[in-house]
Amino acid sequence: MIKKVFLVLITGLTSTFYLCSQELFVEKNQEAILEVMHSISSHDLYDHVKELASDKYNGRLTGTEGYDMAAKWLSVQLKNGKILPKGENGTYFQEFDIPYTLIFEDCALFLHLESSHGTIFKHYTYVEEFIPGSTSASGEITAEVVYAGYGITAPELEYDDYQGIDVKDKIVLLEREVPVSERNPEVFNMWRPYSFHQYKLKNAVDHGARGMLYNYGPIGNPNNAYDSNFIYSHVGDSVVKDLFSCTGRKHDEVVSEIRKEGKPQSFNTGATVTIRNTSEYHPEGRGMNVIGWIEGDDPEYKEEVIILGAHLDHLGRCYEIMPGANDNASGVAVILEVTKALAKLDIPLKRSVLFIAFGAEEQAIIGSKVYLENPVFPIDKSVCLLNLDGVGNGTKLTAIAGENYPEIWNVVNHVNTKYIHQSLRPTNFPNLARPRLDAARFMWTGIPSLSFSAYGTKSVYHVPQDDISLITPEIMEDLAQILFLTVIELANN
Repeated sequence: MIKKVFLVLITGLTSTFYLCSQELFVEKNQEAILEVMHSISSHDLYDHVKELASDKYNGRLTGTEGYDMAAKWLSVQLKNGKILPKGENGTYFQEFDIPYTLIFEDCALFLHLESSHGTIFKHYTYVEEFIPGSTSASGEITAEVVYAGYGITAPELEYDDYQGIDVKDKIVLLEREVPVSERNPEVFNMWRPYSFHQYKLKNAVDHGARGMLYNYGPIGNPNNAYDSNFIYSHVGDSVVKDLFSCTGRKHDEVVSEIRKEGKPQSFNTGATVTIRNTSEYHPEGRGMNVIGWIEGDDPEYKEEVIILGAHLDHLGRCYEIMPGANDNASGVAVILEVTKALAKLDIPLKRSVLFIAFGAEEQAIIGSKVYLENPVFPIDKSVCLLNLDGVGNGTKLTAIAGENYPEIWNVVNHVNTKYIHQSLRPTNFPNLARPRLDAARFMWTGIPSLSFSAYGTKSVYHVPQDDISLITPEIMEDLAQILFLTVIELANN
């Protein structure tokens, strides 16, 4: 422990000493750099978000025509900004296979209630109480609901949510995640494989279930498996409360008992539910990352690269358009304007700068996986990734994993403190759970990665209300200027 603390202190002190003892590149060329920095405009940033979140792109689900149109629009912006292509065959695109599912309007969820007058139905409200599963099969199922906890069968952990219950041809009600905390990494890592949405769905199918109510939001989420005979919806507290209401049990107490005792608490609810979804599966889907670059001018250092990244995709329709203004048109807008500003500089950059708009982040973080398996710069020449996700709605900024990489964070913090004065805090990111950010995959590969996001105002996530009305362009302008200065410093120091 003493050695670890000592190393952390030395690392932090070394980085701080370096910044204090050497005049930064930005400060040596302050006048010319700040002139270009101030050309970054909140109006341009807002317009980019408005464009990408417009109905013409149908929510930008990777694999769909709407996503392709957004990628082509972005490539034109890069070309007009004199950003060179760095994709395949002289293009801006790095293509990959990505199956997708379209969800249409005729979707419903209702509870069957028996009374002296016969069966009556309680219909649940779209978005507020349920959202169709984004990879659900098409069709309708009416069946009894069985509570199956976290939906996990783990013999090596002596844990099975399906033990003692019969779910054949029934609907399972499942919790997301796993019944242990990431705060204990040694224990959590044993449970981690069971936290994936794909695992839970496939395990339900393997046990004979025909449908699922997933206690997740309710939000839209295309990050799941597809089974042509399995229909599911995401539900929230009101649906779960109704299903527990006649069982003599309380949901929060049952979950607490599972987590406390480490033992399943599965049971038949006795409730009957109908799930109806209308969908269309497309196994032939093709997606792409959009990649551009600015070549460095130093014979040695231009082989090294600073990466600016943000995912371009969102959820498509489920069943209404999910515009994804904050998540993540905002991130793409910021890295686009930063890269265009860098291209305007008369001062050359020693290291190269790479622009990546990832596809299929919402579909299991596939775009960044594809890039790291087929990088356009060697992994060991990638200095860092500065990733943006949800940066358009808020009054403050956070740098996820800033505490993990003090040598990068100190540069970000210095330029912000000296020139921008925005509230910006670093966090520690253990990165143990399933990947939820493109940066997670880069960190696992060994590339230092900071992920920026905005907070401080009321926000929404994976629902149709994530539209242009939420956007606060001033926070985007501040972040763009911080990153502009940061990249210049990292590229030249």
